[in-house]
Amino acid sequence: FSPQGPPPAMTDDGKLILETPASLAVAPDGNGGIYPAMVKHSVLSDMKAKGVRYIHVFGVDNALVKPADPTFVGYCIRQKADCGNKALWKTSPDEKVGVLASRGKRPCIVEYSDMSKEMSELRSEQDGRLVFGAGNICNHFYTLDFLEQVVVPNLGNMYHIARKKIPYYCDEQKKTVKPTENNGIKLESFIFDVFPLSESMTVLDVRREDEFAPVKNPPGSDVDSPDTARRLFSNVAKKWMREAGATLLGDLESDQCEVGPMTSYGGEGLEKLAKGKEVACPFSV
Repeated sequence: FSPQGPPPAMTDDGKLILETPASLAVAPDGNGGIYPAMVKHSVLSDMKAKGVRYIHVFGVDNALVKPADPTFVGYCIRQKADCGNKALWKTSPDEKVGVLASRGKRPCIVEYSDMSKEMSELRSEQDGRLVFGAGNICNHFYTLDFLEQVVVPNLGNMYHIARKKIPYYCDEQKKTVKPTENNGIKLESFIFDVFPLSESMTVLDVRREDEFAPVKNPPGSDVDSPDTARRLFSNVAKKWMREAGATLLGDLESDQCEVGPMTSYGGEGLEKLAKGKEVACPFSV
């Protein structure tokens, strides 16, 4: 594990904020903190010493992520990419994911909150798809050389300013106060801030139902919750068993079906367990 660093929070005029009489107020530096953390904790140098050349990075909140996906990694290597990104097409203009775009002939991610209504709803005249629809799902490929030689030297240029409610020590009240309005700024960066530094980025368009089951909301939510992720995960297991030749019985709507990662990585090798057999749902193989 390599924990990200919490840089100090500041006032609008650049002064450090005290949270207690003896400690500074700090705040997480965003998921882009992975890069300085890999330097600080010698992760990159350890990888280099072990002969690692390619790196697959992904968010932990996706129940259908495929670690070290040979299709994605192999595609990026074949394309001689220094940086790669998995994308899937947005289901609607208001889906809350950033989109892959080009700015100044450089690849970038535009956050959904930064897009105008007209921009987010713009559709192609040819096929009716969203023009800005290549959704980013935090699933990236890098070469070690790209991180070492390009990203690391530019770490100091990657921070954004975010205005936040930052607890501060009030000398008059002799206690830490939690403000009700934004009173300071924190520095943060995003994992995709390195995309414009790439000279040979490539993108792999993937199927949503096979690769994306995010968990961003609490149980009971209609979208992106543990419940919806479990259902999507279960659907993939049922699909794999059917494709391997099984006849599914029982509760076909069950969200408790699983093909374990030690049994199959992507649906391969299930014929001995499934072909010509009846499998009752829910199941775990």
